Amino acid sequence: MGLDDDTIEERLRALEPVAMRLEVKDGQNDCTLINDSYNSDISSLDIALDFMNRRPEKEGRQRTLILSDILQSGVEPHALYTQLADLLEQRGINNLLAVGGVISAHMNCFAGLPICCRFFANTDALLQDDILSRLEHQLILIKGARKFHFERITDRLEKKVHETILEVNLSAIAQNLNYYRSFMKPETKMICMVKADAYGAGAVEVAKTLQDHNVDYLAVAVADEGVTLREKGITQGIMVMNPEMSSFSALFQYNLEPEIYSFRLLDALIYAAEHEGITNFPVHIKLDTGMHRLGFDPEKDIPRLIERLKRQTALIPRSVFSHFVGSDSDDFDDFSAKQYELFLKGSKQLQEAFPHPILRHICNSAGIEHFPDRHLEMVRLGLGLYGINSRNNETIHNVSTLRTTILQIHDVKAGESVGYSRKTILERDSRIASLPIGYADGLNRLLGNRKGYCLVNGQKADYVGNICMDVCMIDVTDIPCEEGDLATIFGDELSPAELASRCGTIPYEILTGIAPRVKRIFFEDK
Repeated sequence: MGLDDDTIEERLRALEPVAMRLEVKDGQNDCTLINDSYNSDISSLDIALDFMNRRPEKEGRQRTLILSDILQSGVEPHALYTQLADLLEQRGINNLLAVGGVISAHMNCFAGLPICCRFFANTDALLQDDILSRLEHQLILIKGARKFHFERITDRLEKKVHETILEVNLSAIAQNLNYYRSFMKPETKMICMVKADAYGAGAVEVAKTLQDHNVDYLAVAVADEGVTLREKGITQGIMVMNPEMSSFSALFQYNLEPEIYSFRLLDALIYAAEHEGITNFPVHIKLDTGMHRLGFDPEKDIPRLIERLKRQTALIPRSVFSHFVGSDSDDFDDFSAKQYELFLKGSKQLQEAFPHPILRHICNSAGIEHFPDRHLEMVRLGLGLYGINSRNNETIHNVSTLRTTILQIHDVKAGESVGYSRKTILERDSRIASLPIGYADGLNRLLGNRKGYCLVNGQKADYVGNICMDVCMIDVTDIPCEEGDLATIFGDELSPAELASRCGTIPYEILTGIAPRVKRIFFEDK
């Protein structure tokens, strides 16, 4: 087009993602919705169907497409809908709900397909039919041209939970993954942490995205978290960091690979595996090189550990690992170097004792970036995956945005108090807005009484009064706003790290503290 490189680069930086693209939401009747309701052309439909097919689901789960007329394609309608019919068959669609006069007029293009098809003249006709209420246990893709207002269909099918919403950008997860991969050699393997419901982001959706991007392992804290992933179709290797004695049968049944950190745990697991007739079940050996939390002593325990592992065939060591205490700070580099040398000594003995390869890993998110020469055969990515650089608390690519809406606005006179225990006394006549989010949703009480703020229409609004269990109050005196407007608790312009700093804590606590009752909406930029 005759543009110079500088102009192209400048304009590319100004591009913004389009809203309403491939959002994943919980639907009613155990349905999952993929909402792409404001765009309908054959190319974007193919992308959306591919996204749908890459989502592991329960076996036997029906795939339903709700589709409008495809407008302005430049293709003769009969040829267009014949092509569409072939595409739906290739992509394994079970049910088609087609809306619009043109697609309905060409219903013969879909004759003979192994697909259940229903046709409706317009969106109102579909909404008036009872078929939407009868959709159960299905994966539903909603794809419509803007003029059909398919957001009304999404609203009908969506599970109504809470006015407070956590939006999770799955594309940002992939971008953060690739950011850390840029520090790694191609042959180095990657473990991604999805424990604590993927740091609050939603373990199932995040795990599906990571599986699509070919990470080598996922790591959870307890066996129940791994069982949930397996039941949702995750086939990637899953490592359990804190296996409990009562979880052994679940480990075996769902092929979950436990961390082993003590002889007591090792002996109990060997006994349980032998009792079940299991052989060569993979485990991951943890060495304590300085954290002093869990792990074998690499200077004292290795000979006994090797001897115990060699006397049985139930278990086989898949990896050996440790954990840097201070890779997030240059101040601890000397200590990190001592940890690394200690780990090399212990892990080498273990590797040399067995004929099969045993992977080594010690680098966490900060270590991946700070110690590229210490990646060994595998690394573990945690906080960095969720967009926060643990070296400096800066945002890489923001993953999670927590939003809510203004319930009510009060005009309150100077000298009046706000909230429990009258902790905030207003110094001027003020407009005080109430938000449907409180500490039971994960909003830290330490942010109250003007210690923290949210954003309303892009402007800072202090929290006033004590934060309540289900509601908080904010000062919007100088902000043009009204009831129903959005408030951003954290996101692109207000990072979880900023809130953590104001609470005297770490970003992990802000992210993992978001309660399950807060509805998650997942989306992927195309």
